[in-house]
Amino acid sequence: MTNNNIKWQQLDVNSAQREALLGHKSAVIWFTGLSGSGKSSVANALEQALAMQGKHTYLLDGDNVRHGLCADLGFSATDRTESLRRVGAVAGLMADAGLLVLSAFISPYRAQRELVKSLIPQGKFIEVHIATPLNVCEQRDVKGLYKKARAGELSQFTGISDPYEAPKAADLVLDTSVTSLQDSVQQLLQLLTQKGIIN
Repeated sequence: MTNNNIKWQQLDVNSAQREALLGHKSAVIWFTGLSGSGKSSVANALEQALAMQGKHTYLLDGDNVRHGLCADLGFSATDRTESLRRVGAVAGLMADAGLLVLSAFISPYRAQRELVKSLIPQGKFIEVHIATPLNVCEQRDVKGLYKKARAGELSQFTGISDPYEAPKAADLVLDTSVTSLQDSVQQLLQLLTQKGIIN
């Protein structure tokens, strides 16, 4: 919906200046994958590694934003898309502020991830597919959600009663059933270095 009474306010301090102040480029590293794939664990470990290098970061986690930013939304396809739109808008603002934003969300549909990408400053969206197989995620079942989904207690559960559309051209693909947390972080740091985000 467009409101003709709202105009974009031009500000004097821009993203490049903020990056210069912080000493590194900004980006949104978007982790997508099934529940239990290891998205949050990998994102958390990467944030720790970046913090140790003196980088300015913020981790947006799927469960955490449901306590505030998206507390009014359910898990229908429409609500999930709106949740990701909100998160994408916030992540875009954080990237504009000069931060390295780590976002860990199932984000099961390609169209949803393309929507998020459209909200991020151009060239600053990095897609990481945590491609841990469904059977491994289900064996982990950290939150007991797969068990509930199999029992019919949870509807529209990704991987069981709802599809997951894997990225076709992710910047990095990690399978945490065969790649250790330490190796995953090293591959991510290497990717960020190659892209000129960090040095």
